[in-house]
Amino acid sequence: MDLNLLRALDVLLQENSVTRAAERLGTSPAAASRTLARLRRAVGDPLLVRAGQGMVPTPRALELKDEVAALLRGCDNVLRPGAGFDAVHLRRTFTVQASELLLAGLAATLTERIHAEAPHVDVVFLPEAMEGGPALRQGWVDVELGVLAHLDPETRTRPLARMRVVGVARRRHPLFDGPIDARRFAEVDHIGISRQGKRLGPIDTALAGLGLRRRIAVVVPSHTSAMMLARNADLVALTVADWLPETVEALGLRTFRIPLDLEPVDLGLAWHPRNSADPGHRWFREQLASAVLHPSAKPSR
Repeated sequence: MDLNLLRALDVLLQENSVTRAAERLGTSPAAASRTLARLRRAVGDPLLVRAGQGMVPTPRALELKDEVAALLRGCDNVLRPGAGFDAVHLRRTFTVQASELLLAGLAATLTERIHAEAPHVDVVFLPEAMEGGPALRQGWVDVELGVLAHLDPETRTRPLARMRVVGVARRRHPLFDGPIDARRFAEVDHIGISRQGKRLGPIDTALAGLGLRRRIAVVVPSHTSAMMLARNADLVALTVADWLPETVEALGLRTFRIPLDLEPVDLGLAWHPRNSADPGHRWFREQLASAVLHPSAKPSR
């Protein structure tokens, strides 16, 4: 029996009238009468019988009435996207690929918010080592968070924020002894940050446009290690503005505006389209985005 026939049966048993059922179903009384005849043959029972000017249900129809209504509600819950989803019942582990810098700034907030709504959900953070590979497509990673590049063409994305790149150095660094212009910025020793060991980037391009060149004294694989190194040496590193201010303060570091015309960093989420409509995955993406965009907001309990 198809779903439309069940819906017609549900309406007929509620109305006990072919005419009124036809109005609700958006069809003609003749078509509703033919549907009733089909139902009678399928069930092996007259279902509705004439009684004076109206119709009354048979005992079998009364037995079916609540059962059919419940069956249709269940079908609606299955077919309606996200219907019946409640995060508190979700038991799942989500995998996120993100840089150490982003991880350090949002992991605690994200974990607190998730466990407030979904106590059985866990999160695994992976490094950016698989960036540009098939991790999303193969399902090894649920969400990629960061500067999105080299994505598969079918990948879905959501832009989150534009972050300004700033310099960071220990508080007593000689650079802070005077105004920081492009020349003085180029004259100090720098820490390069690259997982592949690359030494040059947009800063070097901008300096070259001014006829300047900086010395990259050391290259490290992450912003976190760069900040730890800058803590104890007269070296300048990079970070993003207003990110981890308490950590910068605790490490004895100080940020400053880079005296160059640099493009901000575009931060976003990426995921495979097979997860787009999944209510649990959609809920997790919202939690992750909220942790980035509103890091100080407390979870509702």
